[in-house]
Amino acid sequence: MPRRARLRLAGVPLHLIQRGNNRCACFFTADDYARYLRDLGDLALQFGCRVHAYVLMTNHVHLLLTPDAADGVSLLMKHLGQRYVQHINRTYRRSGTLWEGRFKSCLAQSEAYVLACYRYIELNPVRAGMVTHPREYRWSTYRANAEGQASALIVAHDEYRRLGDCASARQRAYRVLFEGLLDPAVVTAIRDATNGNVALGNTRFQLEIEAALGRRAHRGKVGRPRL
Repeated sequence: MPRRARLRLAGVPLHLIQRGNNRCACFFTADDYARYLRDLGDLALQFGCRVHAYVLMTNHVHLLLTPDAADGVSLLMKHLGQRYVQHINRTYRRSGTLWEGRFKSCLAQSEAYVLACYRYIELNPVRAGMVTHPREYRWSTYRANAEGQASALIVAHDEYRRLGDCASARQRAYRVLFEGLLDPAVVTAIRDATNGNVALGNTRFQLEIEAALGRRAHRGKVGRPRL
């Protein structure tokens, strides 16, 4: 049975996850993380993708980005994956695949879920028990978004910009969002939409995506269809 094509639309933010093959490590030293981010920045510019948030975990990656063209993210991830695998294979004298097949993704409704995706991504090391606060984890966008650390890679989404009238106000408001963990129901919704390749948002948003793409953007019913 053929795999369902990804939902993709120009100008609509998208959350994605890409895992290491068999959930094995894909980053081994600080140089590997830095190399991935350099390549991500170069290719995001080349393929017209605005990166809003990321976290690089030991064996997987989360990104929140908005493409200017519908195929921008697919092109970005294809070339990024190839370039990074070449670096790893050459550096560690290995061969073969590094990533677990295709990345998984979902389109995210701006007003309802974009900031939740920011938090979901940057809280990943906390949920994993690696740190007690996201600022302690080096390989994420938390310090850029919450504390103003300089980053040539990050482009603020409009929902982030609406947090305040100036950079310091936005950063203060953003830090407040991290005073508690995400609602477990929101975490589940993001995971289910990303793994299921459906639209992350309310019914109206899902219907809008379906009308634009001419295909289903919500979860189908479980079980055999009635005859």
